[in-house]
Amino acid sequence: MTKMTKEDVVEAIVKKTAMAKKDAVEALNTIIEEVTKTLSKGGEVVLTGFGTFKVGARAAREGRNPKTGEKIKIPAMKSPKFKAGKALKDAVR
Repeated sequence: MTKMTKEDVVEAIVKKTAMAKKDAVEALNTIIEEVTKTLSKGGEVVLTGFGTFKVGARAAREGRNPKTGEKIKIPAMKSPKFKAGKALKDAVR
């Protein structure tokens, strides 16, 4: 299985666009910051063909401590979700 890191993405941007590495890092960081900012405000980011990032709600629930078996309350929380777009799904198949 291949793992692609942020550095690998930057290198791919540099190769495909002939962009300076510094500019590619700045571009990628800007994309990540904007997605994070939008999600933190409860919005969603739609990248047509790739997918949609949005915030999902998880209800409060009761869990168990695996060591002791003691019941614990797990609070409600929000978490980021990603739904792959059709083009991405087709490419992975």
